[in-house]
Amino acid sequence: MREKLKSVVEDNTSRKGKVFDYIIQVLIILSLIAFSLETLPNNSQALQHILFYIEVFCVVVFSIEYLLRIYVADQPLRYIFSFFGLIDLLAILPFYLNIAIDLRSLRAFRIFRIFRALKLVRYNRALRRFRIAAEIVREEIILFFMVASILIFLSAAGIYFFENEAQPKLFSSIFDSLWWAIVTLTTVGYGDVFPVTLGGKIFTFFVLIIGVGIVTLPAGIMATALTKARTIEEAEVQKEKRS
Repeated sequence: MREKLKSVVEDNTSRKGKVFDYIIQVLIILSLIAFSLETLPNNSQALQHILFYIEVFCVVVFSIEYLLRIYVADQPLRYIFSFFGLIDLLAILPFYLNIAIDLRSLRAFRIFRIFRALKLVRYNRALRRFRIAAEIVREEIILFFMVASILIFLSAAGIYFFENEAQPKLFSSIFDSLWWAIVTLTTVGYGDVFPVTLGGKIFTFFVLIIGVGIVTLPAGIMATALTKARTIEEAEVQKEKRS
């Protein structure tokens, strides 16, 4: 029985596994729509009851799914404390907390229902490739953020040097200049803070050029990783077919 359940819950290549995945995906989307509708003002009493019953039904199914995954897991504790295990728990925990303790402050925990959207990563093959790609380029992404943080700090220090005397209120310190550095390097350019000196404008030109590279670099890294992820996925499918 355990092996049969495992083939349905964890193997999305079989017919029953695909049906199980599709059902969970539909319920995730349905629960998110219901959650969004709850935020509308002046909902009728009838609609509130319908949304509540939808929430109860989804939570019951998600709870059964969570318990089944613990039951069929080779290492239950490893699953419970894994990324997807925590996401599955956060998807149902706010509902039970709201029932256990009826406090207004605990309504803030209901926002964690949005984490159900992350459950889709497990069931959608395209989203799974993104997860695999993220694992492949994890070190490169960490290095990228380190370099980007250094460039942001250097940009903030540079613009502070050029603009502090001309605009002491806007560029009063390096910390105040960090906002300008972030929006400029990311090429957002809100225009709320901008240089007025010649040196600041020239410096901004070079920062903008660097910013273009910062924006495009992660896209290239992820594109390469997604190609590798697709190759890995196809190899796994071929291996399952041979076995």
